[in-house]
Amino acid sequence: MKSQVFFSDLRTEPEKTPLEMLDLLLNRTDLKRKIKEKDLVAIKLHFGEKGNTAYVRPIFLRKIVDRVKEYKSKPFLTDTNTLYTGTRSEAVSHLTIAYEHGFTEPAVNAPILIADGLRGNSAIKVKIDKPIFKTVSIAHSIHMADALIGVTHFKGHELSGFGGTLKNLGMGCASREGKLSQHSNISPKVKGKACTGCEICLSWCPAEAISMAPPDLESKGKHPVALIDSKKCIGCGECILPCPAGVIQIQWNESIPLFQKKMVEHAFGVIQHKKGKTLYLNFLTQITPACDCNRFSDTPIVKDIGMLASDDPVAIDQASVDLVNQEEGNQSSKLTKNLETGGDKFRGLYPEVDWNIQLAYAEEIGLGTRNYELVKI
Repeated sequence: MKSQVFFSDLRTEPEKTPLEMLDLLLNRTDLKRKIKEKDLVAIKLHFGEKGNTAYVRPIFLRKIVDRVKEYKSKPFLTDTNTLYTGTRSEAVSHLTIAYEHGFTEPAVNAPILIADGLRGNSAIKVKIDKPIFKTVSIAHSIHMADALIGVTHFKGHELSGFGGTLKNLGMGCASREGKLSQHSNISPKVKGKACTGCEICLSWCPAEAISMAPPDLESKGKHPVALIDSKKCIGCGECILPCPAGVIQIQWNESIPLFQKKMVEHAFGVIQHKKGKTLYLNFLTQITPACDCNRFSDTPIVKDIGMLASDDPVAIDQASVDLVNQEEGNQSSKLTKNLETGGDKFRGLYPEVDWNIQLAYAEEIGLGTRNYELVKI
């Protein structure tokens, strides 16, 4: 059976603003039947790393909050702390960034809290009995919420090809332990010959797994080169993008498929006890090449497309990928391959990352279906 995915483009008129279009999108969902009076409703989003500007704007979250409050439920905005070193690795700094980006209670009409506590260890072990994990570690406040609305900025991602609802659930709702268990088999490698010895990567590694090796034949004796200790590496991948020379690279092997499957199993653990109590929204705007965890937002790879809503996390991500790939690529962006209409934009960005894995595995373990009906609003 096909899952319905509701879609609104971004063409506006004097009587048809983006906020009114979001309102119409919410009207087509059965949100009213999903939440009850006094339900605690977690609205899961990404507040954006400091310096990032591609996250979903607070004004849209306010519209969603106000709709939830119409049903006399109690919404709160939430995210979890990051595994990597940055401005969102603990709750105090994380909330500070959220406020700086406009996510304050007066602006969004709801409280903001960090779901896995002060340092990311406020969690609950959830039994899932799947092929990789028997239990997964999920952020306490998300697990305890009565209902969940996932609000996702759809974009590219270095390890999963794209970052959509499945990633917002699987990685975004996991505790620090859960994030570590997903990343733990991925260890980047430094191309020693090209390393400039700038040492920037050292400050990005949360596990202190990177050190500077003495000059050797690879660097022609000119300077020390970065060396990653695979035994210490937690596989977060956060050293890759900051490297100005681009010489820190993921070793493209079975770790990437395994990472995606681990992420999907965590997503299963997030929602398995919330049947009939979830809704997902994907914003296909400022579709950047990489995650909002970066300290910058690069040029979008395609034009803005619209907003989607569904109660099926697999269908909404499949529809989002299809809509992006139907567009012509932006020649002024990082995308240099598959720019043509119908070309796989995410394989154009990350040729060795098969994003199909997360969707196929999510369908396999019962998270939803890739077979969808796109209903234009």
